[in-house]
Amino acid sequence: MHIAVVGLSHRTAPVEIREKLSIPEQTMETSLQTLRGNDQVLEVSILSTCNRLEIYTLVRHPERGISAISDFLGQHSGLATEDLSPHLFNFHHDEAVAHLMRVAAGLDSLVLGEGQILSQVKKMVRLGQEHKSMGPILNRLLTQAVSTGKRVRSETNLGTGAVSISSAAVELAQLKLGQAQGEDQLMTLESELVAVVGAGRMSRLLLQHLQAKGCSGVMLLNRTRQRAEDLSADFPELPVECRPLDDLNHCLSTCSLVFTSTAADDPIVDASLLKQLKRRSFLRLIDIGVPRNIASDVVDVPGVESHDVDDLHEVVSRNQEARQQMAKEAEVVLQEETRLFLEWWDSLEAVPTINRLRATLEAIRAEELQKALSRMGPDFSARERKVVEALSKGIINKILHTPVTQLRAPQARPERQQALRVVASLFELDPPLEDG
Repeated sequence: MHIAVVGLSHRTAPVEIREKLSIPEQTMETSLQTLRGNDQVLEVSILSTCNRLEIYTLVRHPERGISAISDFLGQHSGLATEDLSPHLFNFHHDEAVAHLMRVAAGLDSLVLGEGQILSQVKKMVRLGQEHKSMGPILNRLLTQAVSTGKRVRSETNLGTGAVSISSAAVELAQLKLGQAQGEDQLMTLESELVAVVGAGRMSRLLLQHLQAKGCSGVMLLNRTRQRAEDLSADFPELPVECRPLDDLNHCLSTCSLVFTSTAADDPIVDASLLKQLKRRSFLRLIDIGVPRNIASDVVDVPGVESHDVDDLHEVVSRNQEARQQMAKEAEVVLQEETRLFLEWWDSLEAVPTINRLRATLEAIRAEELQKALSRMGPDFSARERKVVEALSKGIINKILHTPVTQLRAPQARPERQQALRVVASLFELDPPLEDG
């Protein structure tokens, strides 16, 4: 068995590729079942966010397992192998474990140290458990990744003042407003007519940061108006006007700054729509949805400026240097947690030998016990038989305790393998079956 991860992220693929591989929650069960249907895949869980799609697996054979996952991604995305392969990465065993720890801690995020990724890893664990695609190995690995992310935030300064995709989007709007005025700095949004389309987690963060950056009011649109009103109720100090999504045209006609973050599979704004509107002002669109909510052709519309998640690099790079030092603190924690998991994983190597040793001694115990009981005669009571049987089991457990403890204890892999070979030879244990 081997741990592997196959995927792509903002580091390896542009948004137009990432959006083709996005797996929404409503189709997650089908994707997990499809993957588990492959005989190479023993356990699987999927992390799907706006900036990454990563499939964590326990496979029988590393090369064949990784190939099976890559084939699934090709079929899911509809992309040809030559178009998809350059964007994919894969890690095996210790590299896969270390990568997951970095992801959960926010060290692989576009915004270094962002906290939202941890909740997304938690969601990955929950969905894997709900859909029964994970077993004991991945369950332990992913659960430890979550605790590692929490530990980084509690023991280091990386989480201090960490920003999110949503806050970076707000800062991008401020920066673009400043650049439009000939200033390379963040400007207040007080005079902007701002709208947010969508009422999910990202939109909640958008409202939070818009309020913090001096926004004087927001138009909040959502398919379900009640959900928008429920969200706005959490921001009593920010004037929020809730509207149904049917009012999108009005929003695009009157607002100067529009953020989009919906779960729509296809763009909700394109050039043909914008050309029909009688806009009152210059329109700046910032799309943090993946798949994208705003079609790429809007750049051809006069008086419209559009940005997507990949454009956030411009603001992220401005404060990345200061956070790099904080990341070094986190690396120490990640190395320790990776080592602890790998030690546990290595200890599993001893389990087949331990089980075969236990079975061998149990067979000897049962045979000798039966011989002894047969010599005791009919006068030997049931209670006395139970006492003798318990005694024999206790002796076996005492004999096994020290070697089992030693075989499972943290140690160098070559040393453990040598000890396992010695035990197998001394007790003439049959070799374990190899994975196919």
